[in-house]
Amino acid sequence: MGLEILQVDAFTNQPFQGNPAAVCVLPEGHPGAQDASWMQSLAAEVNLSETAYLYRLEEGFSLRWFTPTIEVDLCGHATLASAHVLWERSYLKPGVQARFHTRSGLLTADRRDGWIELDFPAVREQRAEAPPGLAAALGIRPTYVGKNKFDYLVETESEESVRSARPDHTALKKLPVRGIILTSRSSQPGFDFVSRFFAPGSGIDEDPATGSSHCCLGPYWSERLGKQEFTAYQASPRGGVVRVRLEGDRVRLGGQAVTVLRGELSDGASIPAPETAVAEW
Repeated sequence: MGLEILQVDAFTNQPFQGNPAAVCVLPEGHPGAQDASWMQSLAAEVNLSETAYLYRLEEGFSLRWFTPTIEVDLCGHATLASAHVLWERSYLKPGVQARFHTRSGLLTADRRDGWIELDFPAVREQRAEAPPGLAAALGIRPTYVGKNKFDYLVETESEESVRSARPDHTALKKLPVRGIILTSRSSQPGFDFVSRFFAPGSGIDEDPATGSSHCCLGPYWSERLGKQEFTAYQASPRGGVVRVRLEGDRVRLGGQAVTVLRGELSDGASIPAPETAVAEW
């Protein structure tokens, strides 16, 4: 049999909404577990914003995330999708915590009242001078610009400004960051703030629903709204709902997920190709 790969829509309870991620659980001894080149090639073939690879360890699972072009250090929606798969496909019993060993340290996921809650590190921003062309590339008027180790965070005056933004992705791609978070307070009942996330430099013009950006948005809006818990909406065309809860230097991200596709890689694609020998003449 070929290697199973699943497509999961994360931060939604409806198919074809939220953020799709591919999830591949590698069996024990699979050579792909140590082959980043094969992982990257498969992620490019799948061509979703993220492909997640899981490999069982003594305590939990190794988890790596790849866009179609690069491996990334932190990804919320593919972690949510991975936890969903582990429980849905019985890799974990229903009450057992999912534990992920990643490039951002140990991350955990728990099931709570029909939602999956991720435990992520807070990634706080600091006020920064806007790089030349940022406002023009976003097509909005910033009221605040900050920067953390991954992204620029840009607040604008209204939810309408966030929703109507039509970024110049070619211009944004030139910025030396993973992506740009655009945000404002929400004008809709039931939501505290809205956001969108653009990452053309990472191979994703607009990410539909981004968990890791809320590791910055949570602390940011906590200071402005005087709260520790939020319900946020990512206003991409697909949309996504994220529950955010601050606990010191950690951010709890709550979301739902639904599997939309299951398939198998062919035997040839399931195993990394051997290195090509170079003939000596």
